[in-house]
Amino acid sequence: MNRCLRDLPEMVDELRAIRETIITNILLIGQTPAPTFKEKRRTTVFLDRLADFQVDECTTDGYRNPIGIIHGKNPDLPQIFVSAHLDIFFTKKMVYNYTVAEKTITGPGVMDNSVGVGVLLSLPFIFQRLNLAFESDIVLAGAIQSIGRGNLRGVRHLLKTWKKPIRAAVCIEGGELGRLNYFSDGMIRAEVECHTPREPGLAHKYRPNAILVLNDVINEILTLKLPQRPRSKIVIGTIEGGVNHGAIAYDATLGFEIRSHEDRIVKDLYNDIKDIIEGIRHEHQVDLNLKTISNLNANRLPYNHPLVKCSVDVLHALSIDPVSDPTESALSIFLSRKVPAVTIGVTNGYNYYQEDATMEIEPMFKGIAQIIGIIGAIDSGVCDA
Repeated sequence: MNRCLRDLPEMVDELRAIRETIITNILLIGQTPAPTFKEKRRTTVFLDRLADFQVDECTTDGYRNPIGIIHGKNPDLPQIFVSAHLDIFFTKKMVYNYTVAEKTITGPGVMDNSVGVGVLLSLPFIFQRLNLAFESDIVLAGAIQSIGRGNLRGVRHLLKTWKKPIRAAVCIEGGELGRLNYFSDGMIRAEVECHTPREPGLAHKYRPNAILVLNDVINEILTLKLPQRPRSKIVIGTIEGGVNHGAIAYDATLGFEIRSHEDRIVKDLYNDIKDIIEGIRHEHQVDLNLKTISNLNANRLPYNHPLVKCSVDVLHALSIDPVSDPTESALSIFLSRKVPAVTIGVTNGYNYYQEDATMEIEPMFKGIAQIIGIIGAIDSGVCDA
């Protein structure tokens, strides 16, 4: 392990020498549309590229998650998973043209998660160029239906049906470099839909405005008392509705998310909001519905877990300061299956979730080196105890 850590800074220089192939993979993935539930084209590109790199096995599971397997020296050992989600927040109708400058790559979805998938695709080529071989099989998994309404269905199905034991997992996200997640909060993401009567109603003295009804919901939510321990919060994330500036909105939607270190708190707050919505529905005599979009249970590795400690050592060896926050990534699903896992970021960037999202190229090489370092540590047996 110590020797591996000493070699990591030198590895960064070797990775710079193959930057063109890595950037090509980011462009191939990033310029292929993959909104949630419509990832088929990107899945095909993913598998074709793995075949180009002569990966030992290329296949999909029963849920159409694309998978590549690099055989290790010892087939009896549990496998090591390296995963990245394929889907992005944008729709197919957008123009997916990426711009490559000297130091940056710009385009929709590049930070979430085209760079992550592009790096995942590049690992077979990188292993070959650096003459790296492992004892365990390395499973490269692209997870579909992950974000938003996808609710991590792809990785849930993948792990539920995977028959071989898993040694540990590394989840790759675009940013930020230094990100080291080893725990996830309990979370419920939900929407409140408000629909008001379109015809003159006998029960209404005035026609309610759906946006103002949701404003009442927000005001009531803001009165809820949140515990400081365990740390909990409610995030009001989206609100949309109406058709023009001069017409009362008949329909509107509010999106929010509840997070806490404890699942019990999340459920209690959700029930409180449910009661708020039921009360306002009766008061305003409107159609007000609460729908759960996605949810996660709280899971964590302790900080002194060998995988967490060796991941910190890998980042320090590359002069990267780790930043650990809760995450809503596939990490939670691995941990719920008793598989040690961490989520890491590949590079730095800005304008997330916008059409001009931008990633920095140079930090990416340290980001890839950290992935290789953590895989090497897992393969050396740090998680086996």
